[in-house]
Amino acid sequence: MQDSHEYLKGGSRSRDFYEAAMEGLKKVQGYNGFKENANIERYFKDTAAFALSPGYEYALPEHYDTSWLNPQYCVKCTGEDLGRPLSFVAYELMGLMAFKAEDRYEDLDILLDLFLKVFRLFEERDKAGELPTGEEVRKVIYEHILETLEYVLDRRIRESIDPSCDFAVRIITSADPGDVSYIERYGEYVSKDTVRLAEYINSLDEGLIAKMADTFTEGYRLGFINTGKDLSIKKTVNIRYHIGFERVVKRAVQNFEKLGLKPVIYRRALHAPVRGAVYTGFYGDAVNRQMDFDHKEDMALFLDEEYVARRIKLAESTYEKYKELARVHAGPAVIDTFGEEPFLPESKAEAYSLSPEQGELKVRLAGQLGSLTNKYIPGEERSFTIIAFPLPSIGKDFEAIFKETVELNALDYNKYRDIQQRIICTLEKGDYVEIRGRGDNPTDMRVSLCPLKEPEKQTNFENCVADVNIPVGEVFTSPVLKGTEGTLYVSEVYLEGLKFEKLKLKFKDGFITEYSCGNFDDEEKNRKYIEDNILFHHKTLPLGEFAIGTNTTAYAMAKKYRIFQYLPILIAEKTGPHFAVGDTCYSRAEDIKVYNPDGREIISRDNEETLKRLTDKDFRYYECHTDITIPYDELGSITAVSKNGERFPVIENGRFVVEGTEALNEDLNGSECNILID
Repeated sequence: MQDSHEYLKGGSRSRDFYEAAMEGLKKVQGYNGFKENANIERYFKDTAAFALSPGYEYALPEHYDTSWLNPQYCVKCTGEDLGRPLSFVAYELMGLMAFKAEDRYEDLDILLDLFLKVFRLFEERDKAGELPTGEEVRKVIYEHILETLEYVLDRRIRESIDPSCDFAVRIITSADPGDVSYIERYGEYVSKDTVRLAEYINSLDEGLIAKMADTFTEGYRLGFINTGKDLSIKKTVNIRYHIGFERVVKRAVQNFEKLGLKPVIYRRALHAPVRGAVYTGFYGDAVNRQMDFDHKEDMALFLDEEYVARRIKLAESTYEKYKELARVHAGPAVIDTFGEEPFLPESKAEAYSLSPEQGELKVRLAGQLGSLTNKYIPGEERSFTIIAFPLPSIGKDFEAIFKETVELNALDYNKYRDIQQRIICTLEKGDYVEIRGRGDNPTDMRVSLCPLKEPEKQTNFENCVADVNIPVGEVFTSPVLKGTEGTLYVSEVYLEGLKFEKLKLKFKDGFITEYSCGNFDDEEKNRKYIEDNILFHHKTLPLGEFAIGTNTTAYAMAKKYRIFQYLPILIAEKTGPHFAVGDTCYSRAEDIKVYNPDGREIISRDNEETLKRLTDKDFRYYECHTDITIPYDELGSITAVSKNGERFPVIENGRFVVEGTEALNEDLNGSECNILID
């Protein structure tokens, strides 16, 4: 077989290696060793069979309990020492179907080469009548990761900014609305739900498609205007979407082209070094969310100082290679979805998890990569927008919810702008804001505000209308950390698709000091769940944002159809006050002056942590921002309090009380909302 480096050079060599690898897989299937290790033999023959005919059946939940993709089963059958790395290798092969659809032979070769290298190690030891150790297997995987990292990063960075990587664009532009079989060309897992989505989207009249796409692209354009950024110097936009929205994306592509922007559309990341917990790019349905959760920290197998150093060095050289493409990239435009059944994962001891030292390494790596991206795609020059629509899995009211969501996304910009300005004028009277829960919700937070030296020219809350975050409906600020303290509690909240029950965070001088939830009987499991999925391995995080959601129409829709558990954070954050832990909304753009529609500058773009960037050369952003919303039915009051103790109520008993905001209560006063609020 060819030298393992040859496939990195592309062209016929990659295809030759692929064909040789396929022959190698057949030999694995025919290997008659491992006489004393039937489970090892089963692992290699089963996994080789999967690689020869890749698909998604093997990973479906109904087969997962006895799948080598499941680290729990793999450990049970082959022992902890071997089970974890072998399950990792099986999971890596999940990318074969997608790469095969694109004829990406280099990527196919990387995955197959890894499997064959591991097999050859076992074959060699088997001839000596023994098995390799887990550390030997880990070493083979580790060296393979480092060896292929240059190609993996080069491909991932280039496809994120280069419009010539047009696999998805070609599907979108050639898709026949009368035949949704085109969705199979992606090579992604597609359920009946996505087929129904595509059929429904293709059945809509052109006017509604135009409304969806125009709201989306106009929000993107306004994002540049409202932040004073020059869109004319940009040439590309990254469009991210769930398969099934091709007709909307096609219209969006046409709109963006009128703005001088070519589409950049890439697949969700599949290789371990670049794979994240959240799908970023174009994607189909999740085959098995428990499987993805089990493997979300597989990086523990190879994350060390050497890997971090090589990753940073290669990322910088790659960005330098494509710096001209990077400089003219305008940022992402995202079509998000909601409606999947809420997911409460099972935490498994057999799955890889980062050690405390690796957690710190991951934080450092994320910070350095974020800085590199900002260097080559400057934050002060780029923007984004995000919009969301429901999936058929939301239930029998899908079509009604979909059409109400289209209208929700297109709510009157001017109406909310004026109402929100009245709320801001009230909040500005306070030295701090007091937020209290009602009923069984013990929330009692005090949020310190940035002082205004020139109130006629300055403000500390942004009047957020429908531009980058669609739909309209919030005012937000970056709190002063000192003096920001208290308890934040939500009985139930969904963050990045993960359910949190009885989530409680305590703050002192703006930082989390205590945390707990009620997901598991074991308190240590609860703490780790928060550490992994809210703190993201930081020892603590600051309160980066305080906001008041004003979109009571969204709240009423959620109540009417009983779909709160399905709402994405994009909409959920507009349905009540929310608190974001991590970076501020202005991270890496603090020095760009931003103005509200009334012409006043928003000066609360920094906090005590971000100001350290001016003097500390080792300063790193947290690289996370997680919004936690208190719904109106758990909210007692929001009150601005001045230095002399004077109180200025914004919300009392779950209702807006500022003069001129009465219209927001109309949806809250509906029969569906009165069930829990009144």
